[in-house]
Amino acid sequence: MIAIIDYGVGNLFSLRSSLGFIGAEAKVTSDPEEIKNADKLILPGVGAFADAALKLKESGLDIVIKEEAARGKELMGICLGMQLLFEKSYEYGEHEGLGLIKGSIVPLAGYIPENLKIPHIGWNAISFKKEHKLFKYIKEGDFVYFVHSYYAADCEDSVIADTEYGARVTAAAASGNIMGCQFHPEKSGNVGLNILRAFCETEN
Repeated sequence: MIAIIDYGVGNLFSLRSSLGFIGAEAKVTSDPEEIKNADKLILPGVGAFADAALKLKESGLDIVIKEEAARGKELMGICLGMQLLFEKSYEYGEHEGLGLIKGSIVPLAGYIPENLKIPHIGWNAISFKKEHKLFKYIKEGDFVYFVHSYYAADCEDSVIADTEYGARVTAAAASGNIMGCQFHPEKSGNVGLNILRAFCETEN
């Protein structure tokens, strides 16, 4: 079973629908025991980093996530959920993340050309930086759907894919059993479904 972690942030049910479409058993849950008993975890999220991090901490789910990650359970973060996997964010101040991937979340503003709109919203091609299981069923240059104003930086060792938006921007990152997509697989058509399919597979 795939546990979609519900901490009050994110469009959880479109993600569950996408997982159901590819035949994966998934459950939206905030129950620590269900999360511990799940085969894999997905941490979704939309909105502000500080609010999301606070909700995780207040619910105690930050501890559960770290414990399960330490046990080797595969964890995938999506959009803000990916950003929360990093050490810290500089979104309206400085805020501590889960620290499961080294690096920081910083503004697109000042990094990309001023003529480009922020948030970055739309379809962009991804370029692979490293081989990874998430890309098993997709190809270089496939398009995925982004909605974000901040991106992961200082994480070169963990970047597995990036995209071009006036500059190279982290699209996906991974460190061992921890992985994340800045884009939304559940909004990225067949390409996104194939990324979710690869994540859900049990490797022999």
